[in-house]
Amino acid sequence: MQAQNSQIKSNQMLERRTDSPEQSVWWSKLSLAQKFSASSLGKFGYELLFIRCDEGNSLAILSCSSGVAIISDDGDINTSPNIVIRD
Repeated sequence: MQAQNSQIKSNQMLERRTDSPEQSVWWSKLSLAQKFSASSLGKFGYELLFIRCDEGNSLAILSCSSGVAIISDDGDINTSPNIVIRD
């Protein structure tokens, strides 16, 4: 019984997200390359916040407890962007 409770707690700790990234309202607006990159970051706890479009380019903005990441149209990931997210 104790082993079963330990396994349940372990599973809860590994998966903290309640929704898959594909359920985000922004997911359909990502390029294919951005979707692959966002999926990779999702494994580390990042969640898609929104997409910023500027001069025909789009940036996917993601966040997690350790900070912010952006993904370019080409799927390039920057985990140290020089941006500020307003509340």
